[in-house]
Amino acid sequence: MVPSPSTPRDPARPVRWLDDDEQCAWRAFLAATHLLMDQLDRELQAGVGIPHAYYEILVRLSEAPGRAMRMSDLADRCQSSRSRLSHAVARLEERGWVRRETVPSDRRGAVAVLTEAGFAALEAAAPIHVEGVRRHLFDRLTPEQVAALGQISRVIGDHLAAAPGEPV
Repeated sequence: MVPSPSTPRDPARPVRWLDDDEQCAWRAFLAATHLLMDQLDRELQAGVGIPHAYYEILVRLSEAPGRAMRMSDLADRCQSSRSRLSHAVARLEERGWVRRETVPSDRRGAVAVLTEAGFAALEAAAPIHVEGVRRHLFDRLTPEQVAALGQISRVIGDHLAAAPGEPV
């Protein structure tokens, strides 16, 4: 990995370069995750005309109490910037799948609410998504590999969630 000029680095600490095995694993992981997400996005676009990012918003809202969530929380759950999420929600509003409501106790806050039409769109998209995840990921792995993937993903996710945005 080539260090970024914007990455603060303690000059007293030596750089821990990746060895050949780590470099191969990193590049394979990076390529596989990009290819998988691109494929799932293409399939959702072809099947129901929505990008994977919009599908993720609909899923998160469908799982929230009352199918509603503060916009800031929704952005965090979707791992999106506030502005990108706002733009996506605006497109979903145009389709009648989501509506925004003000928060009575906080005039600056807004809540995204999944509409019945949005839930129906999610129901149409879900079989396409789950079939793609199954076909392109889980059908390629043994049960042991699925367990390892889950364990590895939890370790990485827990580490990154513990101190988001901080150098570790």
